[in-house]
Amino acid sequence: MATTLASISISHHGSHAKEAMNMKTTVKPSTIATAASTPSASVNGNNDGVRVVGIHEYKEAALCLADAFKDDHTTHYFLDTPDSTLTEEEKWDLHVSMMEYITYAHCLKGLVTTVGDFDAVALWLPPGQNIDDLLTIFRSGLWRLKYKLTPEGRVRFFNEFLPLLGESKARVMGDRDNDSWYLVYIGTHSRARGKGCAKKLITHVTDLADAEGKACYLESSNEINPKIYAKYGFEIRRKVWLQRDAKDVVELDLMVREPKTKRNSFLEKESEMRNERL
Repeated sequence: MATTLASISISHHGSHAKEAMNMKTTVKPSTIATAASTPSASVNGNNDGVRVVGIHEYKEAALCLADAFKDDHTTHYFLDTPDSTLTEEEKWDLHVSMMEYITYAHCLKGLVTTVGDFDAVALWLPPGQNIDDLLTIFRSGLWRLKYKLTPEGRVRFFNEFLPLLGESKARVMGDRDNDSWYLVYIGTHSRARGKGCAKKLITHVTDLADAEGKACYLESSNEINPKIYAKYGFEIRRKVWLQRDAKDVVELDLMVREPKTKRNSFLEKESEMRNERL
């Protein structure tokens, strides 16, 4: 559910908009030149409706994610700061901008997939990829967040959130930190929920990860989602907290999915079918 833009802090020295404007104000992530040289390019030519988002479509993909995360706890944490004077419309615009910068960065260096008419969108970082380099930060516009967020918002995003995610992922994954799939963001538009869109986006890459023998990693800021991710093999390995706002602490579940062999997958499906019959 979030990015690993730790190096963006070097700039420190380190229907849809209208409907969403009533939000109080989450942020737990192609025509990919880089990913084209990785197994992620194989997501083309599938028959489950999953396709790679072209960089010219980043705004549409970002708007889907903005809608999906408009009520997320982490979104409020960055935008609803004590020093904010933004109107609800301005907060929505900033929320969309953040999603656009993050989506564009993943179009450049990661893997962005969708189903339907941007009914759901997933941002992945394949093994060995990251969006921490200066060129990606500047091309995507991520550097603008230093000036668009309030002083407290900047501290929460750059000094607390990003370092916490980077350090926590490295601790959980160990020597596999750069050799695993990272599900940075996945969200379904409110108009398309309940149609299995997210399942398609998740299993499309987890199947690939299984074939590669790679683990998958994600963060979840929604207390309901871990049970959903568990259906796809993810397990909670650790919990961390964003706690600069003592009255509104944000809990994040760090989850890992180990690669599955064909035999293990068969046994799991057999067990599920048996349980359904009971």
